[in-house]
Formats: sequence, structure tokens, C-alpha cells
Amino acid sequence: MEIKLFFSAVLLVFLPFLAYHAESVTIFDISKYGAKPGGEDISPVLAKVWKEACEATNASKVLIPKGTWYLSQIRLVGPNKAPLELEVQGTVEANPDYTKLPQKDGQWITINYLDGFTISGGGVFDGKGEQAWKANDCHKNPNCPKLPINLSLNFIKNAIIKDVTTKDSKNFHCNCISSQNVTFQRFTISAPGESINTDGIHIARVSNVKVLDSNIGTGDDCISIGDETTDLHIENVKCGPGHGISVGSMGKNPAEKDVTGITVKKCTFTGTSNGVRVKTWPNAPATLKISNLHFEDLTMNNVSYPVVIDQQYCPWNLCTKDKPSLIQISGLTVKNVRGTANTKEALLFSCSSSKPCQDVQISDIDLKYVNSIPANFTTVCENVKPTVSGKQIPPICPTPVQAS
Repeated sequence: MEIKLFFSAVLLVFLPFLAYHAESVTIFDISKYGAKPGGEDISPVLAKVWKEACEATNASKVLIPKGTWYLSQIRLVGPNKAPLELEVQGTVEANPDYTKLPQKDGQWITINYLDGFTISGGGVFDGKGEQAWKANDCHKNPNCPKLPINLSLNFIKNAIIKDVTTKDSKNFHCNCISSQNVTFQRFTISAPGESINTDGIHIARVSNVKVLDSNIGTGDDCISIGDETTDLHIENVKCGPGHGISVGSMGKNPAEKDVTGITVKKCTFTGTSNGVRVKTWPNAPATLKISNLHFEDLTMNNVSYPVVIDQQYCPWNLCTKDKPSLIQISGLTVKNVRGTANTKEALLFSCSSSKPCQDVQISDIDLKYVNSIPANFTTVCENVKPTVSGKQIPPICPTPVQAS
């Protein structure tokens, strides 16, 4: 009885406070400002209400209601004076023709310089990327046209992106650059496996970023991690189709800065070409360090290469391998990886001959080979002496260091 009275008293104290704050949120509904669903471009109205919302001194919400809305291109820029939310309930669609983008060097939706920001609502950002994928020859043509990212987030602080979907982007689905304290939660990314260069989330020059409880299926890395990333936590993410979760590629730019504190935990990979991967270029100038990596409690379902450390990464023969990578990888933990692989080399540790991998610990690996073609199921280890413990299926390196 006393406990019930206590909680009743607490509610009486806080209900007026909560009611005040609920009422103090100003809603900017684009349909009330002249935007119409269908074929009319909502960018002029969205830009207008965004500016008003940023100027508001109380919490505000920009609302895109249910329906289908055409958006040519937009830059939503702060600073904001109070907490700001973009609630997308409907489907926002891009022009399928990538040549019609008004600012050819820009992204489709760019959001910059905000502190205390939320994207929510259950809606969809549909990039209509099929035409662009067919025209994408950037792997062999350095003069290929620049294609827009669906959702580009830059210089964002204290933000959460939740319960929205990015679909069929022409390029990367989302990037998060030069930002701090950002959480992606229940974030869905959807594109077919043949969609070229459509990384799910590209993260670089950030600190304290989380990707949680999300589903990512695309034609490239589900999550790609660039330089100067610290304290990134990825947990309960379902990846597939796609190329897995990748640190890198690194090494091409001499100005690249260290990467440290990457955790990938309780994630499931289905039908992907890789599970978790670190990739650095040989014969490249950068000398950054990649450290404190934790790959734990991972499930692989018919994955080609469940765990990859590739310091001879050279796609499309875009480099030579006459000089080793100058990047040091250290403090790597691979723990409790289970499931199935469809190549004979389930774990690949191809470290640099000039900077061998250091402090590598591998434990509790339980993978089965499912390819119909018989093969010697094994691991590859170059320039690394891991410490191993627990189950080792397949065997971990020819002569590993046994944990005491």
C-alpha cells in the first residue's frame, strides 16, 4: 500500500511537468503549409518549415504525414535552438532519373549541424535507384557520374534515427560523418543484392555511435566504417544480402586517422559475401592504427567468408601488391562465431608482413561447411600468431598460441 501511495505521489508531481512539455512541442505539418502528396515537389515547403522549426525556442517537430511525397532534393541545415524532430510517416520518393538531381554534386537529403535531433515516424525514404545501378561503372571509370546518397548526416550531435526505412538508394543509403553521440535504432535498409555501391550506413570521423536492433539488406557493405572512428557499438543487426560489416577499406589517404573501439555483437549475417571484415590497401601511404576490435556472438547463415582480416585488399586490380600495408591492426577479439560457411576458408587472417597483427584472441568458433563441392575446411593465417581457446571448428591457424 505504501509503495502504491509513493508512486501515486510521484505521478502527481511529474504529470503537470510531462503535460507541459507535451503541449510545448510545436508541430510543423507540411500538408498544412501547402505541400501536396503525389507529383508536386515538397522541397520548397519543407525548406520553409524547417527554417521556422530551427528558429523555434521550444521543442518542435516537422511532420511529413502518411501518403506518397515527391522530393527533388533538400538540404536541412541547423543550428537548431531547441530539440528538433523530423517525423516521417509517409513515403518520400526521389526522381528515378539521377540526371535530374538539381545539384549534381549534392546528396538527395542532407542534414547538417544539429544538436538534439530525432528522425522517426515509420516512414520510407525511397531513392528509386534502379536506373542509377544500371549506369554505375565507377569501378572501372574514374569519370563516372556522382550518384546521390539517400540520407547524408553530417556534424550531428546527440541524435537518434529510429523506426524509418531507406530504400533503393542510388548510392550509399546513409552516411554519418563528423558526428558524436548518434544512435540508429530499428533502422531498416532495403535494396536488392545486385544494387551496386549501396553501402547501408557509412560511418567515419565519429565518436560514440550505436547501431542497434536494425535490419540491413543491400548490394554492398551493410555497415562500412571509415577512419577516425572511435567507440562504435553495433548490436543485434541483421545483415543480408550484402558484403557484411567492414572496417575500411583503409590506407589510400595519408591523412587517415586511427580507428579504435569497434564492437560488433549479437549480429546475424545471412547469405552475405562476408561476415565481419577489416580491409587495408597494400602499397598505400597511410600509417594509421586499427585497434580494440571486438567481434562477438555472431551467427553466420551460408556466409562466404565469416571473418576476414585482409591487408592485401585490392579490388578490380586497382593497385599493386609489391609493398605491404603500413597499417597496424592490434587488440582483436573474435569470440563465439557459429553457423555455416560456403567457402573452404572460413576465417581469413591475411595480415601485413611489415606490420603483423598483434594481440589477436580467437575463441569458440563453431562453423560448418555447406558447399556441395567437397573441400578441406580450414583457416588462413599470414603474419599473425593468435591466442586461441574453446572450440575450434575449423582449426584456427596451423600453429596457434594456446591460451593458458
